Amino acid sequence: MIGPRAVILASTLLALIGAGAASAQDRPIGFLTPSKNIACQFFADNGQTNDKAVLRCDIMNMEARPRRPADCELDYGHAFEMSAKGSAGRICAGDTVMDPSLPVLAYGEVWQRAGFTCRSEQAGLTCFNAMQRGFTLARAEQKVF
Repeated sequence: MIGPRAVILASTLLALIGAGAASAQDRPIGFLTPSKNIACQFFADNGQTNDKAVLRCDIMNMEARPRRPADCELDYGHAFEMSAKGSAGRICAGDTVMDPSLPVLAYGEVWQRAGFTCRSEQAGLTCFNAMQRGFTLARAEQKVF
């Protein structure tokens, strides 16, 4: 027969294991460049399809920031986003995906997930989707293609 202490201990262990699994799933998916000037995070559509997956990359320091559009009441110029099968572009954003806990994507390495591909190089970061739409980010210049 199992006593009350054993039941409490088992319940506590299961709760701790469950909490560990939940926090592992809640960790951001993405990377930092070695300079830590660019951070990217991947956002899925709850695992259902990749059609609504999004990749967002933020660049912290740029030599020149573009003019903010009149319809943007937040920050503009530092955040770039693309969907798995759509176009890419700068977005109006009042937050950031910069997270120091993200792993570093070393120069020369490639990161891939759900149709997105990013390559880290000393000259900057290039990311594109399955439709070959994307962006190149560097301190000196940012290009959307």
